[in-house]
Order: sequence, then C-alpha cells, then structure tokens
Amino acid sequence: MKRWLHRINAIWLALLAATAITAWLGEHAGAQGLGTGAAILVLALAAAKGSLIILDYMELRHAPALWRRLLLGWLATVVLLVLAATLWPR
Repeated sequence: MKRWLHRINAIWLALLAATAITAWLGEHAGAQGLGTGAAILVLALAAAKGSLIILDYMELRHAPALWRRLLLGWLATVVLLVLAATLWPR
C-alpha cells in the first residue's frame, strides 16, 4: 500500500506540473509566436494526463486489457481529431 501512495503522489505532482505548463502556454504562446508548436505540446500534455488518469486514478492499469484499450483508444481518437482540426489548413 505504501508504494501505491508514493506512486499516486508522484502522478499527482506530474499532473499539476503538466497543468501549469498548459496554463502558461495558453497565456503566453500567442505572444511568443509558438502557435502550432504550442498547440501540439498542449495536446501531447493532455494525452499524457489522460493516460495517467485512466491508468492510475481509474485503476485500469491492472484491469482487463479490453477496458484499457477502449479507454486509451478513445483518448487517442479524440486527441488525434483535435490535432487534425488544429493543423487543418484554413
């Protein structure tokens, strides 16, 4: 049990850091001219955060493979659709 507590705390800190980076990019990326690169980084952080939440907070890391594949596949589909919409020429 103690090992799980350390892992979940580390994941919580990683989620906080990723959220802070995302918020900073949202506020400053346009002014710095990071545009598409910032959007890709935000989506990558969102995918990483979603994976951590699915696997550890929803405790699907040790669940049947079907459930993990369904949820991680859904996450990947949503992130790829948003990325495609972001990169689609205007």
